[in-house]
Amino acid sequence: MALKATVFKADLQIADMDRSYYRDHTLTIARHPSETDRRMMARILAFALDADDDLVFTRGLSTDDEPELWRRSLNGEIELWIDLGQPDPKRIRKACGRARRVKIYSYADRSARIWFDQVRNDLDRFDNLQVTHLPEQAVGQLASLASRSMQLQCTIQDGVVWIGSDRGSIQLEPERWK
Repeated sequence: MALKATVFKADLQIADMDRSYYRDHTLTIARHPSETDRRMMARILAFALDADDDLVFTRGLSTDDEPELWRRSLNGEIELWIDLGQPDPKRIRKACGRARRVKIYSYADRSARIWFDQVRNDLDRFDNLQVTHLPEQAVGQLASLASRSMQLQCTIQDGVVWIGSDRGSIQLEPERWK
């Protein structure tokens, strides 16, 4: 019998001073059985970094044709495609052809650096692509904030991110690689 996704709820308060974006979001996150708390919290962080009223979680791991998050226009065009980890260059090429903007958030220090060094030349030709690295230690700390029902506060200022809950808080500084 196939395992079902576990549903998490998060009330996320965002104060992004870099983009002048201040909103509360109620998120429902389906965590795939093979997904870890680290990865799920990295998805929530990616949401916070690019938050928008139209940004939504997709079916993610269970669907090859969709990113982790996306924002679509009213006519169905993909305005923003967000992937996590270390996607295959073929997937990145396809995403850059389908979406106006593509963002990749990597989060495993050593393997992410090796991956990026291997694909860097292939990625240089895509003007609509941004690759950002989330420090592995901080993402690990983020996982400790995970619970089935979360109250999260996220503040972003001068490229530094603070995320807190009743379980603690962390600070991280995403690194833009491309």
